Amino acid sequence: MSDKEENLQTIIDCGVVAIVRVSSAQEAVNVCMAVAKGGVRPIEVTMTVPGAIDAIKEFRSAVKEQVLVGAGTVLDPETARACILAGAEFIVSPTLNLEVIKVCRRYSKIVIPGTFTPTEVLTAWEAGADIVKVFPASVGGPGYLKDILGPLPQVKLVPTGGVNLETTPEFIKAGAVAVAAGTSLVDRKAVSEKNWAFITETAQKFCAAVKQARGN
Repeated sequence: MSDKEENLQTIIDCGVVAIVRVSSAQEAVNVCMAVAKGGVRPIEVTMTVPGAIDAIKEFRSAVKEQVLVGAGTVLDPETARACILAGAEFIVSPTLNLEVIKVCRRYSKIVIPGTFTPTEVLTAWEAGADIVKVFPASVGGPGYLKDILGPLPQVKLVPTGGVNLETTPEFIKAGAVAVAAGTSLVDRKAVSEKNWAFITETAQKFCAAVKQARGN
């Protein structure tokens, strides 16, 4: 099994991707450690974090193999390449950019492009996406995901936006291979108060919700 296949399996096995949007690189590192402690290994550091690429580099060297570090809100191939060279193992976009997919395939890294319509979902999958993000998933909810998977059962979907502890089991039961959660997992108040234990506890609850929904 290649590193990429192994990393993809890590995301699917865990079933939760933590989206980290914070105000500094140091905060990102602290949050990532807290989330990882709670059992969520795939962590997406968004490009909206000041010094995000440095944060990815710093975080990779701090956590070594304990965590799967990815980059989020990647809008163009140049940023995707910079993130990959900084150590990102997976790249997530809010939109569908075929050039971003191409760069990730060139470097054999996981790519999770953002889509909404069935046409975009299939276009992303045929272009080589490893998992396809449905965003904003809050618009159609778990029912919409289930409807897409009716004619497209081969596509691995991850809902983003509107994912919380209540909706996570529903999305998993609807057929999502994983869910991606931001503020519902990385609570802003807990971050500002440096309450890392609360974030760890929330991560544990998300992992438990996925396990329960999968029936194991």
